[in-house]
Amino acid sequence: MTKTATITVRLDPKVKTDAQAVFDKLGLTTTQAVSLFLNQVSLNRGLPFDLHIPNAKTAKAIEDALVSRNLHRAKNADDLFAGLKS
Repeated sequence: MTKTATITVRLDPKVKTDAQAVFDKLGLTTTQAVSLFLNQVSLNRGLPFDLHIPNAKTAKAIEDALVSRNLHRAKNADDLFAGLKS
């Protein structure tokens, strides 16, 4: 089959660089990786990984974290684990 379709994507340059480093370790080009992803979407008739809508409690925790509200602060790992036990 002749490959003639083109996709243009705008994304964060760091995301692109980080992803390309992973692809390089896997021996893939970015084009090959995107083709693999799109083939899996086509074969699975959906995304090739699970996506979940968070429940209300998780959604609130995410929202709070994004605006630095109700965060627990720990001095170090020991302090963090001590707080989790109490």
